[in-house]
Amino acid sequence: MSEGMAHDVPAELAEVYLTLLADVSRTGRLLRRDELDRLRTLGEHSAEAGYGLRELVSHCLSATRRAWQTLPGITAASAVGELRRMGDAVLTAADAALAALGEGHERAQRMAVRQEEAARREFIDDLLYGRADLGLLAERAERFGLRLAGAYTVAVAVGDQPFADVHPLVNRVERELVGRFGERDVLLASKDGRLVCIAPDSERAVLEAFADLTLRPGPGYRPVLRVATGRRHSGASGVLRSYEEALDALDYASRLDLPARQLKAEELLVFPVLMRDRAAMADLVRSVLGPLSEARGGARPLLETIAVQAEAAYVNAEAARRLGLSVRTLGYRLERIKALTGYDPSDALQRFTLETAAMGARLLNWPEEPL
Repeated sequence: MSEGMAHDVPAELAEVYLTLLADVSRTGRLLRRDELDRLRTLGEHSAEAGYGLRELVSHCLSATRRAWQTLPGITAASAVGELRRMGDAVLTAADAALAALGEGHERAQRMAVRQEEAARREFIDDLLYGRADLGLLAERAERFGLRLAGAYTVAVAVGDQPFADVHPLVNRVERELVGRFGERDVLLASKDGRLVCIAPDSERAVLEAFADLTLRPGPGYRPVLRVATGRRHSGASGVLRSYEEALDALDYASRLDLPARQLKAEELLVFPVLMRDRAAMADLVRSVLGPLSEARGGARPLLETIAVQAEAAYVNAEAARRLGLSVRTLGYRLERIKALTGYDPSDALQRFTLETAAMGARLLNWPEEPL
């Protein structure tokens, strides 16, 4: 702390510190536990008053230097050996005093960080659950670097293990994003074991970097399984909507066992449409695919054949390779599908019906679960 700020230091700290040094210079004793506890408390109060630890240490050392020649034990020393002993005692006491002051200051800092983290987590919960008044939520958002009047997009990453705030990958991603883009309107947090990134729509590069860092984090880090990005929406309610869209995309990708690791909600909008009328979808699956249950080995192999045929763009050689079958065996399966269902995969309209019903079956987990 500078000379001009000396008078701003709590008077109690200056009085206690210099009084202890004076007494130690006379007696050569060590500081007692109650004195160290008092210094720890003063360190806490100084941190709460906004004083940095470096400022406090600098001020105390300056006070020690100024008071050195006037300390009673120093002025009373009659021999070099006595002066050396008193000097060692004073410096030992100063070292212990500064350590105690630092402990108290750091304790207050840790408490402030915990309180800030609790407030941040509560804000994220309210934002992503839509539980708070939107006006108040927008005011609180500014504290965490978000201006919710604009349009935001949310990306969500899911790994093979739940994420927590102290997860190594979380620290790496946050460090990289802040290093590249600064604090500008970006919020990174773990939520329900997933990693969430909220960024303004104008900063699409942030979301692209988030996806790249989580999918390809580099040596020593486990990549995530998938990253999904919601659509852009405005305001606090828009953040919640984008977040829910990203979660839905992850859910559909998992249920459909999609190979893609990076997903966009707009590319999967067909699935919410298909599932909007669950009863109608169940009826479609039952009517079109129900007869497959009569096949030897059950419906599952033939359902997989329909799905893989679609993924392979109906190129039989490629579909057979993906299924691990010969082209001849694949042809036999296709004939069985046509014979059992009455739908011909070579006909465009009937093929679409089969594909839609097969997707519905995967979404409804049929035939494992009855319709």
